[in-house]
Amino acid sequence: MVVIVTRDVADRFRGFLASCMLELAPGIYTAPRMSKGVRERVWAVLSDWHGQLGGSIVMTWRDRSLSAGQGLACLGEPPKILVEHDGIYLVRREGAPVP
Repeated sequence: MVVIVTRDVADRFRGFLASCMLELAPGIYTAPRMSKGVRERVWAVLSDWHGQLGGSIVMTWRDRSLSAGQGLACLGEPPKILVEHDGIYLVRREGAPVP
Protein backbone atom coordinates (compact mmCIF):
# COMPACT_ATOMS: atom_id res chain seq x y z
CA MET A 1 0.00 0.00 0.00
CA VAL A 2 1.39 3.38 -1.02
CA VAL A 3 -0.01 6.59 0.49
CA ILE A 4 0.98 10.09 -0.62
CA VAL A 5 -0.13 13.22 1.23
CA THR A 6 0.33 16.62 -0.40
CA ARG A 7 0.03 20.13 1.00
CA ASP A 8 0.37 23.49 -0.76
CA VAL A 9 1.22 21.96 -4.15
CA ALA A 10 0.39 23.13 -7.67
CA ASP A 11 -2.57 21.60 -9.52
CA ARG A 12 -0.07 19.74 -11.71
CA PHE A 13 0.80 17.44 -8.78
CA ARG A 14 -2.84 16.69 -8.04
CA GLY A 15 -3.64 15.85 -11.67
CA PHE A 16 -0.63 13.58 -12.02
CA LEU A 17 -1.29 11.71 -8.77
CA ALA A 18 -5.01 11.33 -9.56
CA SER A 19 -4.04 9.69 -12.87
CA CYS A 20 -2.23 6.82 -11.13
CA MET A 21 -3.72 6.69 -7.62
CA LEU A 22 -7.10 7.05 -5.91
CA GLU A 23 -7.67 10.43 -4.25
CA LEU A 24 -9.39 9.56 -0.95
CA ALA A 25 -9.67 13.16 0.25
CA PRO A 26 -8.18 16.43 -1.00
CA GLY A 27 -4.42 15.90 -1.18
CA ILE A 28 -4.45 12.26 0.04
CA TYR A 29 -3.72 9.54 -2.53
CA THR A 30 -3.49 5.78 -2.16
CA ALA A 31 -2.62 2.78 -4.30
CA PRO A 32 -3.03 -0.70 -2.78
CA ARG A 33 -0.80 -2.59 -5.23
CA MET A 34 1.76 -0.17 -6.66
CA SER A 35 5.01 -1.90 -7.62
CA LYS A 36 8.37 -0.64 -6.39
CA GLY A 37 9.34 0.46 -9.92
CA VAL A 38 6.17 2.51 -10.42
CA ARG A 39 6.50 4.00 -6.92
CA GLU A 40 10.09 5.08 -7.67
CA ARG A 41 9.08 6.64 -11.02
CA VAL A 42 6.19 8.53 -9.39
CA TRP A 43 8.55 9.80 -6.68
CA ALA A 44 11.11 10.86 -9.31
CA VAL A 45 8.47 12.97 -11.10
CA LEU A 46 7.29 14.51 -7.81
CA SER A 47 10.90 15.26 -6.77
CA ASP A 48 11.65 16.95 -10.09
CA TRP A 49 8.52 19.10 -9.98
CA HIS A 50 9.04 19.91 -6.29
CA GLY A 51 12.43 21.43 -7.14
CA GLN A 52 10.65 23.87 -9.47
CA LEU A 53 7.27 24.39 -7.78
CA GLY A 54 7.66 23.71 -4.05
CA GLY A 55 4.99 22.44 -1.68
CA SER A 56 5.05 19.61 0.81
CA ILE A 57 4.77 15.89 -0.03
CA VAL A 58 5.02 12.82 2.20
CA MET A 59 4.98 9.26 0.88
CA THR A 60 4.79 6.04 2.89
CA TRP A 61 4.82 2.43 1.74
CA ARG A 62 5.15 -1.07 3.13
CA ASP A 63 8.77 -2.22 3.50
CA ARG A 64 9.41 -5.08 5.88
CA SER A 65 13.17 -4.38 5.97
CA LEU A 66 12.69 -0.96 7.64
CA SER A 67 11.60 0.10 11.13
CA ALA A 68 7.90 -0.51 11.69
CA GLY A 69 7.79 -2.25 8.30
CA GLN A 70 7.19 1.08 6.63
CA GLY A 71 9.20 3.35 4.34
CA LEU A 72 8.89 7.13 4.53
CA ALA A 73 9.98 9.82 2.07
CA CYS A 74 9.45 13.60 2.40
CA LEU A 75 9.78 16.66 0.20
CA GLY A 76 9.44 20.19 1.52
CA GLU A 77 9.54 19.46 5.25
CA PRO A 78 12.40 18.47 7.47
CA PRO A 79 13.06 14.75 6.81
CA LYS A 80 11.52 12.39 9.33
CA ILE A 81 12.89 9.11 10.63
CA LEU A 82 10.94 6.24 12.26
CA VAL A 83 12.58 5.19 15.54
CA GLU A 84 11.65 2.60 18.14
CA HIS A 85 11.49 3.89 21.71
CA ASP A 86 10.23 1.80 24.65
CA GLY A 87 8.49 -0.64 22.33
CA ILE A 88 6.60 1.91 20.22
CA TYR A 89 7.49 3.60 16.96
CA LEU A 90 7.85 7.38 16.88
CA VAL A 91 8.54 9.88 14.10
CA ARG A 92 11.61 12.02 14.72
CA ARG A 93 12.69 14.96 12.61
CA GLU A 94 16.21 14.64 11.24
CA GLY A 95 18.65 16.59 13.40
CA ALA A 96 16.40 16.49 16.49
CA PRO A 97 18.03 15.23 19.69
CA VAL A 98 17.57 11.53 20.46
CA PRO A 99 15.96 10.88 23.87
